[in-house]
Amino acid sequence: MLSKLLIANRGEIAVRVIRTAKNLGYRTVAVYSEADANALHVHEADEAVCIGPAQVTASYLNAEAILEAARKTGADCIHPGYGFLSENSNFANACKAAGLVFVGPPSDAIELMGSKRRSKLAMQDAGVPVVPGHEGNNASDEELIAAAADIGYPLMIKASAGGGGRGMRLVNAEPELADNIKRARSEAKQAFGDDELILEKAVLEPRHVEIQVFADSHGNAVYLGERDCSVQRRHQKVVEEAPSPFVTPDLRSAMGEAAVTAALACGYEGAGTVEFLVDKNRNFYFLEMNTRLQVEHPVTELITGQDLVAWQLAVAEGRPLPLAQHEIQLNGHAIEVRLYAEDPANGFTPQTGPLLQFKPAEGESLRFDTGVRSGDTVTPHYDPMLAKVIAWGQTRDDARRRLIRALEDTVIFGVTTNRYFLSRIIADDTFGAGEATTAFLRQAFRDDPSLQPQQPSLRELALAAGILDHSQSGQSAWRNAPATRTPITLELDGKNQELLVSRAGNRLNIAVGDNQYELVIEALESDFLCTIDNGVRQRCQYHRDGDSLYFQAFGQSWSVRDVTHQPPAGSLGAGSGRVQASMDGAIIEVLASSGQRVSQGDTLVILEAMKMEHPVKADRDGVVSQVLAGAGDQVKRNQLLVEITTEESAQQEAES
Repeated sequence: MLSKLLIANRGEIAVRVIRTAKNLGYRTVAVYSEADANALHVHEADEAVCIGPAQVTASYLNAEAILEAARKTGADCIHPGYGFLSENSNFANACKAAGLVFVGPPSDAIELMGSKRRSKLAMQDAGVPVVPGHEGNNASDEELIAAAADIGYPLMIKASAGGGGRGMRLVNAEPELADNIKRARSEAKQAFGDDELILEKAVLEPRHVEIQVFADSHGNAVYLGERDCSVQRRHQKVVEEAPSPFVTPDLRSAMGEAAVTAALACGYEGAGTVEFLVDKNRNFYFLEMNTRLQVEHPVTELITGQDLVAWQLAVAEGRPLPLAQHEIQLNGHAIEVRLYAEDPANGFTPQTGPLLQFKPAEGESLRFDTGVRSGDTVTPHYDPMLAKVIAWGQTRDDARRRLIRALEDTVIFGVTTNRYFLSRIIADDTFGAGEATTAFLRQAFRDDPSLQPQQPSLRELALAAGILDHSQSGQSAWRNAPATRTPITLELDGKNQELLVSRAGNRLNIAVGDNQYELVIEALESDFLCTIDNGVRQRCQYHRDGDSLYFQAFGQSWSVRDVTHQPPAGSLGAGSGRVQASMDGAIIEVLASSGQRVSQGDTLVILEAMKMEHPVKADRDGVVSQVLAGAGDQVKRNQLLVEITTEESAQQEAES
């Protein structure tokens, strides 16, 4: 009998595993980096051990430090979560050598399925259909270029190790190939420490459908339905649901049996996910097998009524699977979205900073898997996912409706998120009809105005003015206060907006130029405003942080600055020539040099953050006057990296 579980992970992953383990009676041990000393997973565990500095290579990827933490606390088993060391065969072997039970598959299975090249070859031998491509052993750039001519375009470049869309590039034509190979190798090396690549024929606009499998040490293996993960951006999943609206019972059975065949072919034990591409004719092709629990496993749990972490621990203790295949029933529909600190209006760049307020919505059949709380800080060191938001319904539309409401009611102040973007996806007619493919986001949201910052209308400006005006008086004083006329200046997206607020007791008139809006303030508490607007009573959540005001109503949120008594704040506009870092991160390559002529859109610097490469581009035509960063530099968001002057200015300076 195992009794103390160490979770070799962080954030929502660790919190989720800890809670099941504690429910089953296990003692739990968290590990944490110096940056995570006050993280939620540290507080949830019975014991916690610091394993190093913020950098993942020195902490969450430091196998020796993790094993030492297990020895120090007397843990007898280790759950790797997902990500980090979860698919590292060397770590699994090291756990075994240290006398610890690794809650995961055998190391041989991890090693085989961890290589896209070797796993494809093994699946071909097992009779599982695969996508045509090139799986040469450590193929050079020249070998890949030659193989691409035989495969034909479009094709996919993929990192042989790892997943999550990193080291993956779609190539539409031969001129794009060499540079994309270079970028994919660099990204794969950064993310996985392995730059081996493979090529595959691109299956255009497919469904991405995966099968949850489980196997034990007694020769039993089952599948627990499928998940549709077709809604993706840059090959990373955005929305996951179970069951798939595209999969028929016959296709589910065929894919499930193929997934079980794949698991048995590699001597699998524990939880695994076999991923397939499914074309419009419902032909399916093996993509890869993830030898761990998946981020999207909650949707499977909600439609099967099973706790998959509990299943993992049962298998790790040597017990048979809790259910046989015929006992597994699917009930209802579940949809999950990944709530990120990122800015959809600006290329989905990751956001960092304080999480001033975070209040997940509450309601029947809702689930939030999160590792953050109000007061935490989103740092550049780790993935910026705030939570997984999951809704269940008896029907797919029930689940959609609940999920949209949950996203709209969740309060997040302090960082920009993709919350509104996610609700737009779930409400979209194409998604609602179950017709979303992997091309859906690219096609439906390429020029969608909903990705742009939602500027507050006069109604929302009135709410902001009401909060600022009434919060100057005590709660008991403003109802009977004498009539006043107060000018207020709000800064919105770098521009100032003048308002004139006329107040008589709890009645407000807000004027913006010739336009006016009237509100009745019914109640004002420390975090919400209640108004009567045209006879309708409504609530508005808000949070003040210095001169910044964050507020949320009608399913959207905004932020403004009260600059009434401050000089106007200057801001850099597009085309200024002052090219800044889009986020905290590390410079991995500088492509610009002083005196170089550049055009708007040219990539000047490659910034690495959140395990991804982000190009920083010129915002206008001109000549590079200064390069203020070098490869290897750590930079902060908005730090000046490159300055560009106009051709005329550069010429005048040269003549002088």
